[in-house]
Amino acid sequence: MFSFLPPATRAIIVANVVMYVLELLFPNQMIGRLALWPLGSPLFQPWQLITYGFLHALDDIKHILFNMFALYMFGRGLEDLWGPRRFLAYYFAALLAAGVTQIVVSSFSATSGYVVGASGGVFGILLAFALYFPHQRLILLFPPIPMPAWLFVTLYGLIELGLGVFNKQMGVAHFAHLGGMLGGALVILYWRMTGREPRKA
Repeated sequence: MFSFLPPATRAIIVANVVMYVLELLFPNQMIGRLALWPLGSPLFQPWQLITYGFLHALDDIKHILFNMFALYMFGRGLEDLWGPRRFLAYYFAALLAAGVTQIVVSSFSATSGYVVGASGGVFGILLAFALYFPHQRLILLFPPIPMPAWLFVTLYGLIELGLGVFNKQMGVAHFAHLGGMLGGALVILYWRMTGREPRKA
């Protein structure tokens, strides 16, 4: 079914689906060990800065569906441009940056809950897609308005910032999303400064 996807994008999607099934079967064990808990929690472990990105909310199937759809839509072009190794390195850097951002934010807000979801990595992918394919036309689902990728991602980032600052849409880690974007931006900046940035053909 996913044979037409490049290998790294396919592997990330398959891993998320497998982990979601395991999470359905063993929710307490998976969330307790692999979700991202606040730094002061007795459940916190360093590996959670990555593993949280392979779990999703069990009470909302849209959480994993939207994240995997975004990877399917935007991951293909970037992996074709970068190759699988660079794509994986970028994705995990964005995921890690999102996790670190969430830890920092939660330490100031006394948050006691855990965080799950691939959204931090996905937001990093969105940023990169907008930078490398800025004029690619995207069509929103609601409402169905076409716009270039750079505008879509810019507006999305501003909305996330506003929701995070004003503490709207409770239960969503908006600053983690922004952290994924920041992590992705730093990776691309590093590539450009060291002359390792891939070029479009």
